[in-house]
Formats: sequence, structure tokens, C-alpha cells
Amino acid sequence: MVSTMQVDRSFIREVEERSGQRFGACFHCMACSGGCPVSDIMDYLPNQIVRMMQLGLRKEVLESRAIWVCVGCYSCVSQCPNRIHIPYMMDALRELALEEGVKIGEPDIWTFHREFLKQVDKRGRVYELEFMARYKLSTMSLFSDMGSGMKMLLNGRLELFPHTVKKLHEVRKIREVCYGKK
Repeated sequence: MVSTMQVDRSFIREVEERSGQRFGACFHCMACSGGCPVSDIMDYLPNQIVRMMQLGLRKEVLESRAIWVCVGCYSCVSQCPNRIHIPYMMDALRELALEEGVKIGEPDIWTFHREFLKQVDKRGRVYELEFMARYKLSTMSLFSDMGSGMKMLLNGRLELFPHTVKKLHEVRKIREVCYGKK
């Protein structure tokens, strides 16, 4: 006796609606994964995430590291013969993961993101020294890349003093549109 597997298609339809992409066009050529500069640190490659969505593996996808590791560089989009926009997909998956309160597969990246947004809200831009200090305190990885930071500071790649954009109120309006009021 052969049994058939029932696939819940609601997950992929939800991601398609949120991202504006149609994943039925993906024939898993792996071009997106081959062109991804961070695929080596993902738990699942971009094409595997698409396949997992097609199979209705909601929990596994939303708890994956891959959706948080994607840097949105668009390399995958330029490689895809069907122009499936993987960064839009990853954004939609991150939104869903946050809304559903799932265990974040890469919590340090979420911490990084929150600290980055706090800096932009405070000054309209990032003050790198404060940003990295706050991030390092949040993750308790205080000295893991101290050498690189000192090298950047000595080479003038980091500002010693913070600067604020001239029209901070406009930056805050953009944030409100994207993320809602505080």
C-alpha cells in the first residue's frame, strides 16, 4: 500500500503574497545558491528554502538561520533565470518569524538589526563606535574582533564623534511608515 503525503500550500501562498514572488517558477537550478556570497554560513541554501516552502515546512523555514543570514545583495536575483527575488522572500520570512514569535535561527543578527535601527532613529545615521559597543554588550562578545575595530579606527574608517543628519524628522517619518510608531 502506498500512502500519499499531504502538503499544506497555505504557507507558500502566504509568502508569495507578502513577497510578490511566484515560487512555482523555480526549477531548482541552484543558480541563486551558487551566486550567494553567504551560502557557506547558511543552514539551508536559498533554493532549499524555496523547496521547503513548497513542501509546507513552515516551522523549519521560519526557524532557519538562512533567513537571517541573507544580506539582500541581489546576487541571487541576477543569477536566477526566472528572476525570482530571493531577498524579497527572505524579508517576508523574517516578518513571519517575528510575527509568530518563533525561535530566531540567528539571534545575534536580530540584535544587530535592532541596534542598527536604534542608531538610525537616534541620529538618522549610524554612529559606528556606539553601535558596535551596544551590539557587543548585547551579545556579550566584547573582544571577539577588537583587532579589526582598532585597525579601522587607526585607519580613519570610524568616526570618533557622532553626527546627526540635518532632517532627522524626515528619517523618523520614513521609519514610522516602515515599522510603525514607537
